[in-house]
Amino acid sequence: MPSLFRRKSTDLVEENVTLVTTSDEATEAARPRGYTPSKKELGKETPKRPSAGRRPGAVETRPPANKQEARERRRAARAEAAAEFRREGGPRDRGPEKVLARNVVDSRRTVGTWFFGGALIVLIGSSGAMPPVVRLVSNLLWGALALGVVVDSILISRRIRKLVQERFPKTGQRMGSLYLYAIMRSITFRRMRAPTPQVNIGDKI
Repeated sequence: MPSLFRRKSTDLVEENVTLVTTSDEATEAARPRGYTPSKKELGKETPKRPSAGRRPGAVETRPPANKQEARERRRAARAEAAAEFRREGGPRDRGPEKVLARNVVDSRRTVGTWFFGGALIVLIGSSGAMPPVVRLVSNLLWGALALGVVVDSILISRRIRKLVQERFPKTGQRMGSLYLYAIMRSITFRRMRAPTPQVNIGDKI
């Protein structure tokens, strides 16, 4: 009796397998030629993509409740962008040669930092309402400032050329644009320079 039941159970399993196989073969025969089964039919489902407009890991922020909050957000965004520019600068400030030029300028006192302040004094002192002596002194001061900026610019350019040739002999950076970049920085007040100076005055470059 036990062996009889086992044979019947085996026959039932084989019959079910035969039915499933026959059903699958009939389904495949009914499909058109060149049919490609979907990933779902193969047991593989395509993972869901994140919703449009959102980057993975991005923090979702709620829209501003009113115009005042929108203005505050714009003001904060501008302040953050300005602070980032002060720290890292823009595309024109990138490259090891530009970093070297900035360090050369920032490590020394430059006559150019007094250029705009002196220009204001000269503008006031050279007006027609001033006595001739004051106008003469103002013109002499203007000439001295201009000469000092020229001499300082030549010294800075020579220093930059020497260091670039030593440290970046295969550089593709145009030296003329690098000199101009350094000179424009040299006539800017130290606190207003961007990116922020990374060396102190007197540091060896």
